[in-house]
Amino acid sequence: MGMSVKKTEELLKIASVGGGLVLQAGRRTTDELAKIAAAAKRSGTTVIFRDMSVRKTESLTRIAAAGKGHVIFE
Repeated sequence: MGMSVKKTEELLKIASVGGGLVLQAGRRTTDELAKIAAAAKRSGTTVIFRDMSVRKTESLTRIAAAGKGHVIFE
């Protein structure tokens, strides 16, 4: 379970104040993950998104670009 049960808005708040996250990303949209990644970048924290191997490269690059070095895919 972990952080995956939190709503996207809650995760955005946590990341925006500098809370690092490890998140099972399965059900979240690329747009939601990109927003979380951008919030992590702005606050200087890191987010780790798990189970990302099923995502298309286009989606991964979009999320990575939003996070600018603050995103790790697992």
